[in-house]
Amino acid sequence: MKRFALAFAGAVLFAGSAMAGPQYVDKTGYAISGYDVMSIWDLKDKQSKIGQPQIPAKPGQASITAEYNGAKWAFANEENKKRFLAEPEKYVPAFDGHCAYGVAVGGKVPANPHLWRIVDGKLYMNITKTVVGFWEEDIAGHISKGSTNWNKLEPKDAATRKVPEFDISSAPAKG
Repeated sequence: MKRFALAFAGAVLFAGSAMAGPQYVDKTGYAISGYDVMSIWDLKDKQSKIGQPQIPAKPGQASITAEYNGAKWAFANEENKKRFLAEPEKYVPAFDGHCAYGVAVGGKVPANPHLWRIVDGKLYMNITKTVVGFWEEDIAGHISKGSTNWNKLEPKDAATRKVPEFDISSAPAKG
């Protein structure tokens, strides 16, 4: 009986991690608006202090892409693509690329790839500079609330709204 319980618990955990919700993809047709997620991770040690804007991510190239979680990801170079594909679950943004504050308050909201922060080895993004300010008032608390809310939000459709105050013209051309 004990073995059955352990096997069942393992199956539930495996199924939960394998069933990711829809990745946020905007009109560019790419995850995180076609920006190279690895370029954000390369900035991890240079991220700004709370309340200061982050260094922007690098745009990816339409000729260097990979599929993951039902979305196309663009990369600035082949090395970044290779690193991503080795451990994609480590590098993808939390909450399938949706706004971290939005998830914390109970909804799936799109996110701006320039409004990011890496906390405890996880990438979080938000929708506007104003929202970043709210999120940064209690990052740990919002991550905790977001993680709790994510259990019921994850299976829902991805956000479809446009990200305000964000120009998608730097994204790679749809490939």
